[in-house]
Amino acid sequence: MTETVAAIVAAHRAGTMTPTQTVARSYQRIREHNDPAIFISLRDEKDALAEAERLADPTLPLYGVPVAVKDNIDVAGLPTTAACPAFSYLPARDSTAVAKLRAAGAIIIGKTNLDQFATGLVGVRSPYGIPKNPVRGDLVPGGSSSGSAVAVSAGLVPLSLGTDTAGSGRVPAMLNNIVGLKPSLGLISTTGVVPACRTLDCVSIFSLTVDDALAALAVMSGPDDADPYSRDRPLAPLASFPAKPKFGIPQTGQLKFFGDREAEQAYGEACKRWQALGADLIAFDLAPLYETARLLYEGPWVAERYLVIRDLLASSPEAVHPVTREITVGGSRPTAADTFSALYRLEALRRIAERSLAQLDAIVLPTAPTVYSTADVLANPIELNSRLGTYTNFVNLLDMCGLALPAAMRPDGAPFGITLLARAGRDAELAGIGRVFHADTGLTLGANSLPQPPLTAAPTQASSDDITIAVVGAHLSGMAMNHELTTLDARLLEEAVTAPDYRLYALDTTPPKPGMLRIEAGAGAAIKLELWAMSPAAFGKFVAAIPPPLSIGTIRLADGRQAKGFIVEPAAIQGAKDISAYGGWRAFMAERAKA
Repeated sequence: MTETVAAIVAAHRAGTMTPTQTVARSYQRIREHNDPAIFISLRDEKDALAEAERLADPTLPLYGVPVAVKDNIDVAGLPTTAACPAFSYLPARDSTAVAKLRAAGAIIIGKTNLDQFATGLVGVRSPYGIPKNPVRGDLVPGGSSSGSAVAVSAGLVPLSLGTDTAGSGRVPAMLNNIVGLKPSLGLISTTGVVPACRTLDCVSIFSLTVDDALAALAVMSGPDDADPYSRDRPLAPLASFPAKPKFGIPQTGQLKFFGDREAEQAYGEACKRWQALGADLIAFDLAPLYETARLLYEGPWVAERYLVIRDLLASSPEAVHPVTREITVGGSRPTAADTFSALYRLEALRRIAERSLAQLDAIVLPTAPTVYSTADVLANPIELNSRLGTYTNFVNLLDMCGLALPAAMRPDGAPFGITLLARAGRDAELAGIGRVFHADTGLTLGANSLPQPPLTAAPTQASSDDITIAVVGAHLSGMAMNHELTTLDARLLEEAVTAPDYRLYALDTTPPKPGMLRIEAGAGAAIKLELWAMSPAAFGKFVAAIPPPLSIGTIRLADGRQAKGFIVEPAAIQGAKDISAYGGWRAFMAERAKA
């Protein structure tokens, strides 16, 4: 089954499929699916196929993976509309997130539909039409990232980007029976993203599996000097499922389902599933989170939405969707005093939430309390939209990360999902927990009844007390100096690959050693290496014995992680042979042995 990101990359590397075949398959599926409301613009197929044909490095983490991008995120060569034709512009360059996807081997297919200016959780507020929900056609597709979620659920692409300010990366995931990853604020740069609320926005990820979403997050994460809201939050490795996780669930009587008995029952069954997996469910007070959620639209944060389009509202108000206009115009009214009053209250609520959640690994909530038909939402657009945000609106205000997971298919054919939420920076921990739950449900993927792939074991990791070191040359397992690691009781964790930011040189040393030099991001080669774990004391002894011109620096891996590892002083590469094309020291030494 070559439908997930992991399966597609594996097939490309094995040669059983090519990137061009996979990209062509996406375009064919888009034509056959025949829903013009999913994509606002499609990239010329010949251009996409040509880019796929040019891919030459199968070690890239997203090698030949087709990706759809929400149309409030810049893609060079395609207009950015934010679902408003009067706002449209042609960006000169990719957004930072898209540029990182391309550098990792992804192929951008097109720009997807959304609730205009990312204002809405329903997916019906667009002049480009309403994408049909492929799971149950009468339901709203969810928003604002409607087209991106539908494209993954329908199997048109295995991966897509959305955005998330108030739940736009989570509610559509539930309604389309897919995974929605809402990262910690600032983990993915928002440079090149049309703001909704600039202080709260983040780029979100839709995929069929948690592992696929985490792979995309690893590629896109990292600080960006061009984004003042970017944060240097290194992404941790995928975590294993804890032995006895502690999950928070709301106190009795605090959950809201608006009369939807099937959703209430599905949430209860999800909680029982967590307990069967070994989790301890602990009641916590949801009231402060509800109060925080009310601040988002009843408080001054609507002014951020107003700032984005105030000129358009002044010059051409008719160009803005009526519901979007009604919501956004309210942002002109809060005063500076109102803003500071809300900020003070928010800080108080943050402290309350931190105390409540301090001893919990995560909290488990319904992604949305119920589902609505398109007809119902069109008849009552603001109230029903607001209900869908019951468990999402507070998350970014409290700087939490979130992972929306399929949990059940209801008897009426509607999907139900739950969301894991945790403090910022715990994205990989949520993934390690959530992937086990999703696999345990046995649910099929998306709308096409695809079986889930077998759940692979989380990779071996260093303990919390160990230091991970990346080795690229003579210290590799089986090589001349590997004994220097093993005598210090170092443990091999995994083989890995650097980001394409390095050049590798053969140094004139005895025994032969390489030197790896960091250059401009994306302008170098991806170099194979090994990750080893060492105690701090052993690490100190090891580093103290490293002779010049080698030293230890921070190595950026292809999946976004960082590790301490060998680098070379720039002066030492003068006259040294550039062996980057070999992709690693082993391949070079093997060729040298043949010669």
